[in-house]
Amino acid sequence: MDKADKFIPYEKQSKKKQREYDRKRRVTWGFNPATRNMQNPRAYNRQKARKGNLDDLLSVPFYGRGANRK
Repeated sequence: MDKADKFIPYEKQSKKKQREYDRKRRVTWGFNPATRNMQNPRAYNRQKARKGNLDDLLSVPFYGRGANRK
């Protein structure tokens, strides 16, 4: 039986080995969910309002020089 095959309980492992084991098991999120906040859906959103105005402008028919003009 090799040293690597031998089971050593977590409590008996050195602090360094415990930290290494914990680091492997820990899931990394890529961001901190505690610092992220949800937007209030009832609050006024300037960016959303600005987008809405752009959509309104684009929906207005454009009367300019076209193929139908005589």
